[in-house]
Amino acid sequence: MSAAIEAPSGKNAAGENFPVGSFLIRRDLRPHVHVFYKFARAADDIADSAVLPAEEKVRRLDRMGEILDGAAGDDSPTATAMRRSLQETGVTPQHCHDVLRAFRLDAIKLRYEDWADLMDYCRYSASPVGRQLIDLHGESVASYPASDALCSALQVLNHLQDCGEDYRDIDRVYLPRQDLESCGATIPELSGKRLSPAMRRVLDRLLDGTDRLIATAEALPGEIRSFGLSCECAVIVTLAKRLSKLLRTGDPLATRVKLGKGDFAAALGIGLWRGLVERKRA
Repeated sequence: MSAAIEAPSGKNAAGENFPVGSFLIRRDLRPHVHVFYKFARAADDIADSAVLPAEEKVRRLDRMGEILDGAAGDDSPTATAMRRSLQETGVTPQHCHDVLRAFRLDAIKLRYEDWADLMDYCRYSASPVGRQLIDLHGESVASYPASDALCSALQVLNHLQDCGEDYRDIDRVYLPRQDLESCGATIPELSGKRLSPAMRRVLDRLLDGTDRLIATAEALPGEIRSFGLSCECAVIVTLAKRLSKLLRTGDPLATRVKLGKGDFAAALGIGLWRGLVERKRA
């Protein structure tokens, strides 16, 4: 028996900013959505470990990729389950490999130069999540751009939520150097108990870019044929807009800025209504 390579953090779908395989997703596809989430979660936990050295993180992520591609071994149960899921559904393994590429980058890259650099990271860390759902439902790849925009927006919002924790715990900073410089902020300010005026300007600038991504993502529910997935996309767009507003007024260094139960309930109502509108229009 091989030694386990996964390093569970205890994080799960309940702590995410978006629903994972909710009742809106077709019943037969929900297990596959959860398998993909657990695979990505396991890779993320390896990359975010505060005790594993970078080279060991990369080795473990490489091993997950090998098992995904058919290598024998029981050292990564999530990769084994993901391989079975791909075999059953016929979805390409490329999205899984893209996720692993992003987390290998996380293991060795601690700083980002500009918005384009950050978006290149999101192409591999976030976009595969939406693309996996689109392919799983047999939707058109024409919906990739709007989906990529939504997933990238969610990724940046998560970076902003965790900016202090990421810096303190693993010395990783997603806030681009150019934005920090032009706003007069410095990285050590992320260890403070509240945002400085300069760091507030950095977050607002990044939220401006995030809001532009969300505006592009507004088209996604109308591009999806599946009623349930269209509703879920509308829910997530609504949650992204709400979280962006919360981060405009909240201070992620002072307290955890997060969505509440009321936000999720309101987003569900809006998502169902939007799905019905798009269905009638179609």
